[in-house]
Amino acid sequence: MKIRRINEAPVYEAPNHYAMRSLRLQGFDPEGPTKFWTGLSHFLPGGGAGPDSSPLEKVYVILAGEMTVKCDGLETVLHPLDSCFIGPDEEREIVNHTNSVTTMLVVMPYPEAKK
Repeated sequence: MKIRRINEAPVYEAPNHYAMRSLRLQGFDPEGPTKFWTGLSHFLPGGGAGPDSSPLEKVYVILAGEMTVKCDGLETVLHPLDSCFIGPDEEREIVNHTNSVTTMLVVMPYPEAKK
């Protein structure tokens, strides 16, 4: 078992994200996990990411606030405890259109080079 307290979670920069702060909760450590990593992202009002795509699949879980997700011509608003799966190479854009901070859990596999 590996525990990381929130006050020990390292900050990381996510490409093509704005008005956002991310913490790595688990992953990219020698003692695991070995197949995926988890991040916690706080998006300020107006914050978001994209539009872009990556070869990696991802899962978003909204913990607080709301997030508008646009993917393949579909636009939806995710609310607390809603989740969505973004497949490999799917172009997506996410934006916090509210005046509150949105907190999102992110689960992704490692890039091939990190396995």
